Amino acid sequence: MREHLSDHDRRRLDARVAETEKHTGTQIVLSVIQRSDSYVELPWKAFALGVSATGLILLLFSWRFSAWYPDMPALVMVVGMLACGAFPALLSIMVPRFAKLFLSDYRAEVEVEQYAKSLFLERQLFDTRNRSGILLLVSLFEHRVVILPDKGLDRRLQEEDIRNMIAAMTPLLKRQQVAGAFDAGLDYLSDKLTITSPEAHDDELPNEIIEEKGV
Repeated sequence: MREHLSDHDRRRLDARVAETEKHTGTQIVLSVIQRSDSYVELPWKAFALGVSATGLILLLFSWRFSAWYPDMPALVMVVGMLACGAFPALLSIMVPRFAKLFLSDYRAEVEVEQYAKSLFLERQLFDTRNRSGILLLVSLFEHRVVILPDKGLDRRLQEEDIRNMIAAMTPLLKRQQVAGAFDAGLDYLSDKLTITSPEAHDDELPNEIIEEKGV
């Protein structure tokens, strides 16, 4: 998996997480995922687009220049269409930015949220005394942020707050500034959830950033 955080960024964010937890009474976990699903349909969408576009071009070509090429073999047309479909399909496999052109926002949102919920359960982020765990997950391929607070934070962190956090983090993520995106999220949590009289804080969840390749 390609490294998107330097060792310096990891150490700095680990320290920031510990400090934010102390001042907010929460247990914060950061996670970076390469991609939340394999999206096997994307190469096929690219293939279909290539074949359709080539078929249309060949149809217009045969109509416009039928007098010049009256006997163009059907085999040539079929091979040309398949070849022009295979190229974008291969490109979508090798170039993630190109593949993302065929990914709908709804599909990306559903898959990233599903991955975040699975990670929350798998890593037992609910296992805190006050159910005060909160997951900040970024999925790089989809350029999506998911914030999952445990039920102990329901009264302190509303849906609007979560949307505002995501809105603050997403532009930085789209510019490949992963550390900056996490900083924005931690800043928001610190401002929103700071408690006036912090109690002794036990680190119930590891501060180390979870980095996974994903699906």
